[in-house]
Amino acid sequence: MGYKDLKFPKDSLFLVTGGAGFIGSNLCEAILNMGYKVRCLDDLSTGHQENINMFLKNSHYEFIKGDITNLDTCIEACKGVDYVLHQAAWGSVPRSIEMPLFYEKVNIGGTLNMMEAARQNNVKKFVYASSSSVYGDHPILPKVEGQEGNLLSPYALTKRVDEEYAKLYKKLYNLDTYGMRYFNVFGRRQDPNGAYAAVIPKFIKQLLNDEPPTINGDGKQSRDFTYIDNVIEANLKACLASSESAGEAFNIAYGGREYLIDIYYHLCKALKKEMEPNFGPDRVGDIKHSNACIDKAREMLEYNPEYDFEHGISLAIEWYKDNL
Repeated sequence: MGYKDLKFPKDSLFLVTGGAGFIGSNLCEAILNMGYKVRCLDDLSTGHQENINMFLKNSHYEFIKGDITNLDTCIEACKGVDYVLHQAAWGSVPRSIEMPLFYEKVNIGGTLNMMEAARQNNVKKFVYASSSSVYGDHPILPKVEGQEGNLLSPYALTKRVDEEYAKLYKKLYNLDTYGMRYFNVFGRRQDPNGAYAAVIPKFIKQLLNDEPPTINGDGKQSRDFTYIDNVIEANLKACLASSESAGEAFNIAYGGREYLIDIYYHLCKALKKEMEPNFGPDRVGDIKHSNACIDKAREMLEYNPEYDFEHGISLAIEWYKDNL
């Protein structure tokens, strides 16, 4: 069963932090389409106003412009909330290497503020964004929860610390927390712009503009690219998961493995472009290979992703062709 048929109590209120961002705005849209109420908290530092304009006239939608590093803002945002979907964070491994203090403040301090605000407001479930980067340099594939290596970036460290706090908030305060270890999420509304843009939307935009993209490294690095609707399903199913599953972190992926150079030529073919890429140096802090075992999420969250890479990338390409 996908997420569209999931049932929550009639007047359920969801708080989506980072709700003007890529994943957050898609969560807001899905929940509103299911008929439930959404409160969005975002400071618009990395999210975009255009991602939420379509919701502003919906009586079930409320927008708060605010910063998760302010505890009072977090406490106010959690009032009356049943489920928190905490997506607010600063992403990008290379940017975190340049700005470690800022990442500590936002990704750790802000997440701790949100957990504390959820605890004080008796929120039922606290679902938060973690990352496959927590596996660090552990060589074994596929990645399995409990087999983590040495961390390679401040970003990865912030996500690991978030997971440890989430365990403690379950153990000490009985807040039901669920960590979503995202593996290379892609899809509609993912930002193709800027130095730290994700690879798929960036490649698509450059190819549409007849600009040869640059691939960092040799292109033989592999990833478990995960379509956005799979991530929506995981977040919402975590909200319905048993308390026995709380305090845990889960791989959220499809369970596939795609090589970057193959994706590039796939996009060229789909967009009818004949263009060779440029190759640049490897990015510091990047993991060479990453794909996920999703057995734990299947068993404990009843997660059953519907969208494989082929289906997801075709939907993403069509969206970008219409919106870029």
